[in-house]
Amino acid sequence: MPIPVISVGNLSVGGTGKTSFVIYLANLLKDKRVCILSRGYKRKTKGPQIVSEYGNIKLSWEEAGDEAYLVAKFLPFASVVVSEDRYKGGILALEKLSPEVVILDDGFQHRALYRDIDILMIKREDLRDYLLPAGRLREPLSSINRADVIILTYQEVNPFDFYTGKPTFKMFREFISLLDSNLEEVPIDFLKDKEVIAFSGLGDNGQFREVLRKLNISVKEFLSYRDHYDYKDFEPEEDETYLTTPKDLVKLEGYKNIFALNFKVKVEREEKLKKLIYRIFY
Repeated sequence: MPIPVISVGNLSVGGTGKTSFVIYLANLLKDKRVCILSRGYKRKTKGPQIVSEYGNIKLSWEEAGDEAYLVAKFLPFASVVVSEDRYKGGILALEKLSPEVVILDDGFQHRALYRDIDILMIKREDLRDYLLPAGRLREPLSSINRADVIILTYQEVNPFDFYTGKPTFKMFREFISLLDSNLEEVPIDFLKDKEVIAFSGLGDNGQFREVLRKLNISVKEFLSYRDHYDYKDFEPEEDETYLTTPKDLVKLEGYKNIFALNFKVKVEREEKLKKLIYRIFY
């Protein structure tokens, strides 16, 4: 691409917080015209599509894919494009959106498109996991050598250290509020003295369950669904309170008793990370 490309990816099949970090990274680059380039996994459209143009959302979550739609909702200052062929998606972005930088979402294995920085997200479980189909790793741990920057995720749930000689940063999530089905913030105290039915359809539902346990949220029942579940047959009881993740909530708009746990991403030594990334513009 004729503009800088930053790839954010991982080694395992889902569940390392890529989407959250992409949103965080876009905010670090807020003074640039940012375009997020995603595959749009499980979307109902084909080919390059513009999901949002600097806050103007053009597709539904079914047409865009749940993660791309969520990113568009959370980044009104950026644009989002989906394409199976990331290069073609990038060309569409250049022609229609004039971005100054592209963030390639889930790009570590998509090696056809050159990237200026390869950011690899690793969770603790990855370091003792096995390759598919025995485990959840898409490629061996030796592939870490391709990365330029390492992000050690979910430090608030499973803290760990890992040394590779590459620039390495720890990522934490700070749970600050709830979101209602319109993505409006609700104080987290709303759950005080309430029992919830929790559910998620993530690459790793276990980490969400562990977060609820650490936050001492009273869970009456936990429903675990496959990643990118569409919730077409989901029928919540009116007298219950439900708690899920933002990625799941965007597929359940309109329900007054379903909330998502909202959080901010924090990265240790953020200024050092920012300086490292901004080198690609000079």
